[in-house]
Amino acid sequence: MPHPPFDPEIAAALAAVNAALPSSITPELVGRLRALTDAGHTPSLDEIRRRADVEETTAGDVPLLVLRPKGTDPAIPLPGLYFLHGGGMMAGTHRTGIDRALDWMAEIPMVAVSADYRLAPEHPHPTPVEDCYAGLRWVGDHLTELGIDPGRLVIAGGSAGGGLAAGTALLARDRGGPELRGQLLVCPMLDDRAITPSSTELVGEGVWDSVSNATGWTALLGDAAGGEGVSPYAAPARATDLSGLPQAFVEVGAVETFRDEAVAYASGLWQAGGQAELHVWPGGCHGFDEVLPHAPMSREARASRVNWLRRVLAE
Repeated sequence: MPHPPFDPEIAAALAAVNAALPSSITPELVGRLRALTDAGHTPSLDEIRRRADVEETTAGDVPLLVLRPKGTDPAIPLPGLYFLHGGGMMAGTHRTGIDRALDWMAEIPMVAVSADYRLAPEHPHPTPVEDCYAGLRWVGDHLTELGIDPGRLVIAGGSAGGGLAAGTALLARDRGGPELRGQLLVCPMLDDRAITPSSTELVGEGVWDSVSNATGWTALLGDAAGGEGVSPYAAPARATDLSGLPQAFVEVGAVETFRDEAVAYASGLWQAGGQAELHVWPGGCHGFDEVLPHAPMSREARASRVNWLRRVLAE
């Protein structure tokens, strides 16, 4: 199918990206995906400690990483960020992508908590999203000890983490908390059905094409993927009621599998009486700001996230 053109700089950078990991991730490449995710997107604890005070804890069986700006007093509450990593539901740890949260903390002093949810296919739905919710409940139960202002807690995630953040926000609404001030969804993985034009536009191109998406959803849902009865907590695009959810930041590239489902989710929030800020970046592939970090569009995207957080977390 035809699709919008990639930004020329991004198209050039994609050649190197796809040389390391093909755009089409099939089940036999999951091990490679995990290895490259760990090597390229997962800083060590020592690296993280150079930028923040770090505590390791657990919410039941779910490891959590608690990050606090260096030298701050827990007795003085700060905004809170609950962070969920990407990885197609199949890769990553609570350190994956944490540079993103650390960058936000540098701009806006806050306490960040990242969850090491269990991964598919070894742990299919509902385990990943229930792990994420268990971590959020733990945060809600320990706000005072963590030094988090109860009225200024945001959930955030990118890619699979964005989908899990949306699913966890739905669970928090339906189970009576914890209260969330906002949800920051970067290129979120929301829909298992492959029914939008963008979900089938990319085959063997870009980052996370339609083949990769089918691999990820099948790992999470098995034979149920794309069929009837899939829970909206697994695939939030299936939610029929988006009322009562926290305000959202929704971002997506114009040339990626998740484009149309992200736009539809933002529209659904508006139609339900909620608030959403939507960005569709022209020529952007999935994760374009990591593919080409110094491009003007990447810098603008990162600034837009911080600006939204600053507004949402203002006292």
